[in-house]
Parts: sequence; structure tokens; C-alpha cells
Amino acid sequence: MLDLAIIGGGPAGLTAGLYATRGGLKNVVMFEKGLLGGQITGSSEIENYPGIAHAVTGMELMEPWPKQCMKFGMKHRMDEVSLVSKDGNIFKVALLGGEVVDAKSVFIATGSTPRRAGIKGEDKFFGKGVSTCATCDGFFYKDKNVAVLGGGNTALEEALHLANICSKVYLIHRRDSFRASPITVKKVRNRENIELILNTNVKEIIGDMMGVTDVIIVDKQNIEKTLNVPGIFVFVGMNVNNKILKQKDGTNLCNLDKNGNIIVDLNMKTSLKGLFAGGDIRIDAPKQVVCAAGDGAIVGIQALEYVNN
Repeated sequence: MLDLAIIGGGPAGLTAGLYATRGGLKNVVMFEKGLLGGQITGSSEIENYPGIAHAVTGMELMEPWPKQCMKFGMKHRMDEVSLVSKDGNIFKVALLGGEVVDAKSVFIATGSTPRRAGIKGEDKFFGKGVSTCATCDGFFYKDKNVAVLGGGNTALEEALHLANICSKVYLIHRRDSFRASPITVKKVRNRENIELILNTNVKEIIGDMMGVTDVIIVDKQNIEKTLNVPGIFVFVGMNVNNKILKQKDGTNLCNLDKNGNIIVDLNMKTSLKGLFAGGDIRIDAPKQVVCAAGDGAIVGIQALEYVNN
């Protein structure tokens, strides 16, 4: 039986494994079917991680993390988890191959996936001018024009962030009103270098070997226009990776908010004893590597206390 099952191999899961094993838990296994490191491994340049004074790629940042975490005994299994349930005081971690692993405690760190808009050229140029993180990639477009697609709080907040870096920000939204908070909308409307393009959709993203060069937009009158921009930031929502919490009777293993995020307290504890959650899948997640790592450290400490008691 495992002391702690970690589901998800990003910064939160890795840090939890480090703290739990270094703290004394003997049987800690991380279940991650893909590359360890999480979404950040796809970032082309990172300059805001504390202690890293020079710019590095996401892959370079995360490369030493697994080795450090496994140094104290954490093990990694390249298996996909299909379901997590609980029988009495024991968690049941079901794998796609049919195996069921017992665990005393579980950490859900499966994160979330930025929703794609389904635009022609979006996948082709993702990471080469198409981004879903202004904080990560905004600096690459310093003093340049960029486009932002979306109408929620995230889209408008990121547009404001980009306005501090870029010469001009085209904010494209398919409606004439926003779903964001009134205060945020007011800030956007008052920002001189943000141009609102409403009742409009993005038809196609065009580029070359170097990346994005143009974005073709079309309004409700079917009038097309081309924006000459080297980058477009797409904020049309997130898909929370919470499917493994859905029980056979249709209920969820723990409490979720209306958007499917796992509700936790300051100790990353869920509504179910022994079940922890952190990183992008939890409520109010800042979606930054350093914050996810902090969540993982908390979980490692809390799981150690839970199992020992």
C-alpha cells in the first residue's frame, strides 16, 4: 500500500513528492503518463522563476526537478489514472490497464488545459505566436502590436498586462459586451493602447517559418480585415482535468466549484480526509510555477502528518 499517491507530474506534484519523501514517507508514487514537468515545459522562455537569474526554457527549468525529487525515494509510474475512489480509509487508484493501487492518501495535481478556440492555424502556430499565457510570453512582444481573443476576466486582465508591454493590443470579442467584472471592463475601455474589436471572430491565423504574421478577423456583416501582428493570445476558458474524480454513481469524490475546480482550504485539503489538491486544478489558482510548487510543498507536509497520525 502506498503512503501517498501523486497524480500529475507538474511542479505541484513533483514538489509534493520531494517534501513527502524527504520528510519520511516511504511509499510515494507519482502517476504521470507523459513527460514530467507539466505545461510549463512548453514555454519558450522563463524569466520570472525566483533564483533563476537568466532566461531559460520551460524544459530547462523543469529538467532537474524529477531527479531531485526521486533522490529521496519517490517513484514514477508512466500510467494513466482513470478513477480515484475511497473504500473506508483506503483510497483506490484505478489505472487504465485495470490495475487498482491502494493508498493511504492522494494528491490530485492533474492541472487544467487551456481551451483551444478551434481557429484555422491555431494548432500550427501554437508556441510560435499563439499563446495562452501573457505573463509567460508577453515580454517577447515588447513595443509590438498583439491581439487578444476573449471576453472574460482572464482575457481582459491579460490584455491589461500586455498593454504595459506592447505598443498596442487588439482585444477581439465575438459579442458587444464582456463577461468580465465591471471594474476590469472599465479599466480596459480607459486604456488608450487597447483597441476593442467587438462582434467579431478570428477566422484564421497566418504565419511563416518564423511564426505568426497576420490574424484574419471577420465581423457579423461578414467583412474581413487583416491585423498585422506577430502574436495572438487566446483566452477562451480552461478545461479542468478532473475526470478521475467522477464516481460510478455520477457523484464527485470531493467538492468542486461551479467550474469544476477542486475546493481546498489553505492546507490544500479537500472535503474528503486524506485527499489533497493543488496547482492549476484547485480554486483560485494563480497558474504560476512558483505557486504550484508552493501548493506541493504544503501537500507534502500535510500528507506526512496525515499518514503518520
